[in-house]
Amino acid sequence: MPATSANLGPGFDCLGLALGRYDEVSARVSTSGLQISVTGAGHDSVARDESHLVVRAMRATFDRLGAQPAGLALRCVNRIPHGRGLGSSAAAIVAGVELARGLVTGGHDQLDSDAVLALASEIEGHPDNVAACLLGGLTIAWTADGVGRATRIEPQGVRPVVFIPPTESSTHVARGALPQSVPHADAAFNVSRAALLVVAMTGKPELLPVATQDRLHQGYRAAAMPETAQLVARLRSAGIAAVVSGAGSSVLSLAATDDQVAAATALAPDGWECAQLPVADGASIRSG
Repeated sequence: MPATSANLGPGFDCLGLALGRYDEVSARVSTSGLQISVTGAGHDSVARDESHLVVRAMRATFDRLGAQPAGLALRCVNRIPHGRGLGSSAAAIVAGVELARGLVTGGHDQLDSDAVLALASEIEGHPDNVAACLLGGLTIAWTADGVGRATRIEPQGVRPVVFIPPTESSTHVARGALPQSVPHADAAFNVSRAALLVVAMTGKPELLPVATQDRLHQGYRAAAMPETAQLVARLRSAGIAAVVSGAGSSVLSLAATDDQVAAATALAPDGWECAQLPVADGASIRSG
C-alpha cells in the first residue's frame, strides 16, 4: 500500500499523488477469532480488535460480498507514519477492501476495480487518498451520485520530496478550521491553479510554483500547524513548489530539478524526516 498526498495545494479533496513508501499487509482466514500483528508505525497505539481500520474495511467488504469468515489473522508492517497527512488511513482501508476481495472465492468478479474504489471511498468518506493509493500516479477523483470515481494521469518531470514532522496532527481538527463558505474570487483562483497543476505535473514542471498556489484551505489551517506553514513559506520563497500534504502536518515539495531537490532538502527543520520519494504505482495485495 503506497503512501499518498492529497490536495497538492489547489486540488482540495480531488487531486492525489501516490508516493513510494509502503505499508505491507497480509491476511488469512482462520478457524475462529481475530489475530492482529502490527509492527512499525502505530505499533504501540493502534487497536488489536474489530475497531482496527484494516479489519473494519475487511468486514465491510465481506458484508458486501456476503461471506464473513469464521476467523481472521492479519499482519501489518507499517511504514507510512500516522497522523501526518500521508494517507495512512487510506492505505489501511484499501488494504482491507483488497484483502477481503482476494480471500473470497469469486471476489474479484463480484467487486471490480470501480466497485473497490467506490467502497473504499465510502468507508474513507472521500475519494482523493484512496484513489491515489489504488491507482497510483497522479489521480483526479470526484463523487458522482454519491459514488467515488477517479482517473489516473502519469506525472512527468516531478521529484517529490516529503518533510515529516515528529508529531501527529488531527484531520478532524484540520477540517474543523475550514470556513463553511469562501469568497467567489478564491474559488475561481483555485480552479485556475488546479487546472494548471495538471499541466505542470504532466510535462511543464516549470509551472509548479504558481500551479500549487492555494486559497481554499492551507491559510485557514496555518495557525494549527505553524511549523508546517513556516516550512511551506520558506520553500516557496526559495522558488520551490511546496504544499501541505493532505490535512498535514507533513509538507510535500514538488521539485522540478535535482538542484531544487538539494535546495529543498537543505531547508528541512531539525527533527523532521526528509526524503525524496518516487511517484508510486497503486496497491499490490498479498493474501493467503
